[in-house]
Amino acid sequence: MPGSLTDVLPSVAALFGIDDGADRLDLGGKVGDARRVCVVLVDGMGYHLLPELAPHAPLLAQVLRGGAGELAELTCTFPSTTPTSLVSLGTGVQPGEHGILGFTLNVPGTDRVVTHIFWGDDPAPQEWQPVPTWYQRFSAAGVDATVVLPKAFVGSGLTDAAYRGARIAAVGRDDDYAERVLAELRAGPGLVYGYTSALDTAAHIFGIASPEWAAAAARVDVLLSRLVDGLPADAALLVTADHGGLDIGPDARIDLDAEPALADGVHVVAGEPRLRYLHTRDGAAGDVLDRWRTVLGSRATIFSREEAIDTGWFGPVRPTHRARIGDVVVVCTDSIAVLATKHEPPEISKLIGFHGAATPVETAIPLITLRG
Repeated sequence: MPGSLTDVLPSVAALFGIDDGADRLDLGGKVGDARRVCVVLVDGMGYHLLPELAPHAPLLAQVLRGGAGELAELTCTFPSTTPTSLVSLGTGVQPGEHGILGFTLNVPGTDRVVTHIFWGDDPAPQEWQPVPTWYQRFSAAGVDATVVLPKAFVGSGLTDAAYRGARIAAVGRDDDYAERVLAELRAGPGLVYGYTSALDTAAHIFGIASPEWAAAAARVDVLLSRLVDGLPADAALLVTADHGGLDIGPDARIDLDAEPALADGVHVVAGEPRLRYLHTRDGAAGDVLDRWRTVLGSRATIFSREEAIDTGWFGPVRPTHRARIGDVVVVCTDSIAVLATKHEPPEISKLIGFHGAATPVETAIPLITLRG
């Protein structure tokens, strides 16, 4: 069985001798006695997308051929979406425990939906996501842990939820990101984390088959190549991702707000187009469940909340987090997207690339290990 994104930081912690660290990914065997570790998360770089990246990315092509570093397959947590994965990486636990159970979530007892990439301080981050992070454990053990992020991310609820306890190194739009990561790594032993969204942004807006996505792949490869070339001799670079993705054509989109049979009884819509949480009106959950199963058929698996939790996909779910999951949960299995045009910004319906469900192309992610 592949390892999990939740295993990355506990495995790094084991390299530094931190209590409760567990090298489940055999990083000791892969990178040896590294005193500095750089973890870079490439948003949207799914394991199954690597062959499509390779023609535009010389370093990644070399990794695929076995000529550089070592490649392993991991899985992200469910749903396969960025906020969930970032917090799963940071905490080392499943979403059912940390509570960031989707791209958007309904605040129980209200009509409000939190979009985690725009989340500020309401709900309060330490209440909405109560689990300590590995960055806090690194700090408590006297090991430097630095997260290099764009200035726009600093102070957000998601940054607190995912990176709580780390020293945040803010980078401006015109700053040299690779050089800043390397500077932090050269400053001394410890962990440095970096993140790039270019590939995922291009996939969403232009599609995985687009020239824009290919150009983004080339830019990511340049970033990674610069990091490899600049690594101190006692440093290791770990490259992973938060999810994969796929393109969805215009004829494979279902708008629940344009289908009376699907909209009836639905009060609040959360999640995203590949994974929908439907919060229903009082007494309507059973009827909504039956209608969605009839209309979508084999194109999606439709669960009640209890059935979704029983799959184990979320891991154990804290009682305080259960109501964040919809009364009805829609998990796309075919290459379709479920839009909600009256509940979401219009930009969502214009996207081409999607993720969020449980198919391998969405959940399989790489772990690439390289030494200086």
